[in-house]
Amino acid sequence: MIEINQVHFSYDTTKILDDFNLSEREKIIVGLWGRNGTGKTTFMKLLAGHLKPDQGEINIMGFNPYNHHQTSNHLCYMQEEHPFSVIWKVKDALRFGSYYNPNFDMDFAKGLLTVFNLDESKTVTKLSKGMKSALQFIIGIASNAEITILDEPTNGLDAGMRKKFYKVLMESYEENPRLIFLSSHHIEEIQTLCDALVVIHDGRVVLHETMETMREKGIWLSGEKTFLLNIIQSHTVLEQQEMGTKMKVMLDEPYTDEWKHIAQTNGISIEPASLHDYLLNRTEERNEVSI
Repeated sequence: MIEINQVHFSYDTTKILDDFNLSEREKIIVGLWGRNGTGKTTFMKLLAGHLKPDQGEINIMGFNPYNHHQTSNHLCYMQEEHPFSVIWKVKDALRFGSYYNPNFDMDFAKGLLTVFNLDESKTVTKLSKGMKSALQFIIGIASNAEITILDEPTNGLDAGMRKKFYKVLMESYEENPRLIFLSSHHIEEIQTLCDALVVIHDGRVVLHETMETMREKGIWLSGEKTFLLNIIQSHTVLEQQEMGTKMKVMLDEPYTDEWKHIAQTNGISIEPASLHDYLLNRTEERNEVSI
């Protein structure tokens, strides 16, 4: 469905993407994660055809999306701060969403206004941050686009509204499978929704794995420093804490039966790292050391 090969992109002299490669052919929900300024937004804009790469190739549904009239027929990109007109009411935003997305389901969209407590006669600029996020999500999910990109769709939503968001997303996807990119900093919340995760760092894809694989990444080991130093030799340490003769380290290793056995036989405590902590450390390269 999408193929990105050796893409480079810069704003003036500032390099944003450098040898960026990504391929996804399945109709799945893909989480998109990266620290601020790593190139996530640029990647989404390139995929949506809003920007032209300096070098490399981008292919969606068999064509180059940049400035191509077919792009909006296959792809819907809802930005974090979507540029709605200042004079639009909620109902206008839905109407224009239907103009640009040939598979737009207006009945579904209007039904979601009730779910998210949105008044269709209210001016978009007067919506709270959470309500504007809900509107952006409604347009994106009701587009039924073969490739749907949702950038930070739960920003400003409280826990109750986020729960509704996740329920609607899964029900819509199950009824109409398509490739959905879900960019979010709430990785612990969205991981149950996603089939795969793409991690962008320093303008490149550093991880593209199934979510099942990602959940197993990273282990915490803690115990006597002397014992730990012997065990972790030649392994990548992502984080290290020392308290007297005690030590705790996060290793870039999967949480497996083999590691549980190693810990048990050496009197070392072991626990899986949270996905969020693992990703923060995995993209904090200055902390990575091999012992």
